[in-house]
Amino acid sequence: MEDIINLLPDSIANQIAAGEVVQRPASVVKELLENSIDAGATEIKLIIKDAGKTLIQVTDNGKGMSLTDARMSFERHATSKIRTAEDLFKIRTMGFRGEALASIAAVAQVELKTKRSLDELGTLLQIEASDIKKQEPAVAKEGTSISVKNLFYNVPARRNFLKSNPVEVRHITDEFHRVALANPEIAFTFINNDLEQYVLEEGKLSKRIVQLFGKNYQQQLIPCEEETPHVKVKGYVGKPEFSKKTRGEQFFFINGRYIKSGYLNHAVSTAFQGLLKDEYFPFYVLFVEMDPLHVDINVHPTKTEVKFDDDRMLYGVINSAVKQALGSFNVTPSLDFDTDVNFAQFTSGRFTEERTNSSKDNNYAQFKNIEKRDHAKNWESLYDFAKQEDIIPDEQINAESSETVVTFKSRMDDEEPTMEHESGGKTFRLHAKYLIKQMKSGMTIIDEKAAFERILYERYETRLSNEIGGSQSSLFPQQVSLNPSDYSLVMDIKDEIRQLGFEFEEMGQQMIVIQGVPAELSNCNEKEVFEELLEQYKFNKKELGLGQKENLCRSLAKRTAAIKCRNLNDQEAEHLIDQLFACKQPNYTPDGQPTYKLISLDKIKSWFST
Repeated sequence: MEDIINLLPDSIANQIAAGEVVQRPASVVKELLENSIDAGATEIKLIIKDAGKTLIQVTDNGKGMSLTDARMSFERHATSKIRTAEDLFKIRTMGFRGEALASIAAVAQVELKTKRSLDELGTLLQIEASDIKKQEPAVAKEGTSISVKNLFYNVPARRNFLKSNPVEVRHITDEFHRVALANPEIAFTFINNDLEQYVLEEGKLSKRIVQLFGKNYQQQLIPCEEETPHVKVKGYVGKPEFSKKTRGEQFFFINGRYIKSGYLNHAVSTAFQGLLKDEYFPFYVLFVEMDPLHVDINVHPTKTEVKFDDDRMLYGVINSAVKQALGSFNVTPSLDFDTDVNFAQFTSGRFTEERTNSSKDNNYAQFKNIEKRDHAKNWESLYDFAKQEDIIPDEQINAESSETVVTFKSRMDDEEPTMEHESGGKTFRLHAKYLIKQMKSGMTIIDEKAAFERILYERYETRLSNEIGGSQSSLFPQQVSLNPSDYSLVMDIKDEIRQLGFEFEEMGQQMIVIQGVPAELSNCNEKEVFEELLEQYKFNKKELGLGQKENLCRSLAKRTAAIKCRNLNDQEAEHLIDQLFACKQPNYTPDGQPTYKLISLDKIKSWFST
């Protein structure tokens, strides 16, 4: 019987290795930028065309390479960072495996120009599918320039799996953000299709954050710093009120290397506990410095997942650092655990006076002289009133804001009692959130927000299908400043956004002016609604993987429903029910939550013994 196991040719082995290292154009960008940083560059330029599919070029002013090093850099497992096995546990540089350039050259056409400061001429190498096509001396500037052309040209199946250009550009932008944040002392330039996306000057971390994400981030940065004998944590966290629904702006760096760690993210989120709205996430950029002996970075091909020999200690230090930062800037509420907060306002006149004077909310005005009123005196008389009446009207209780008791006549007294027995009985609102409708078989409880979300979703779906959107012009157009990633997203879906009813114009880079909104949002803050729409869209895309049109319909319906239901009047509440049951699918919201519940009369009877 013949032997069946053979050694793979180098060309195939390199393509297999490329499958682990080069997953998409963003992978190439990451590897090339990290190599430039390791070369000691102080200026790095990134140029891409056609979302990196046609060209990815990285030019730096680093140390450069000799002819021999230039040739060796494209060999598998060739690296300048590892000499012995022990070196694996002392790594502080980025690329160290020696697979990046070999893997890239296996699936693309690569041109390398490099020159050291002591050399008169540099070196030019041209490689296609791991084969060296040209090697010669060349005039070059000090440093290195690598051009990667026609990525996956020889592996068409891999190229077919790439996403649309806007999606691939966003992945590249994400990698650029991570590298630029980790190295604020280096100047970066990012050019996409001959247009400058970023021109970042060297400076402090706070300056780099503002350069990348926009000037409005100046208002939300809180310095965070903690140092122990084993770990040092520093960076910035965002104020809770600037939190977003997406996780895209959370950055952890271990010894300057970006990592992904749900465990450490949890350490930060628990520090924000009680300060964030549900399902919202804070902004943070945190750097952790520790002995490389306690970190294993060689556990994943992309080197974004790491292991620590003492996770709990690191968790505690990060959690403490963030809590301390929030506390030092008076973000976290201070609690006195020795005082019963339920009775403090009655027992401390000074406390009440200070709260009243410092509060800007007029709703607290009724408690201004609360310490002068003796509620404990003659408390038994409160029960005398209860003995005389079966029910104490809510209006009577709520009206007692002074010593004089005022009773408002209930609107129910003016209605004919026969309404109770009609099949389509009166609709009542409960806590401004639910509608209760009497039916022949019992009653229906409707969630206002869920119902409105279903109605709007089908309305927006029809608009996108017909490509016609109703818009209400804004009296005062509002400018919205976006970060490059969000701006790119808006440009990608701008036609669909306009079909939904938004009217806007581009004003230079990363700026739009909203001139009109959907008719349902005519009395709302246009800027706030637009920003929330983008956040909801990104959240749906990441968590649910929805298509473009369905995602937009869901996102705008959810945000609009949350706004419109805040001030729903009685007439609108009545109309809401008719609209809901006119929908194609009235039972559930687009994400599967029930819009109403039917409670039968038999079920109600079972609650009571009659």
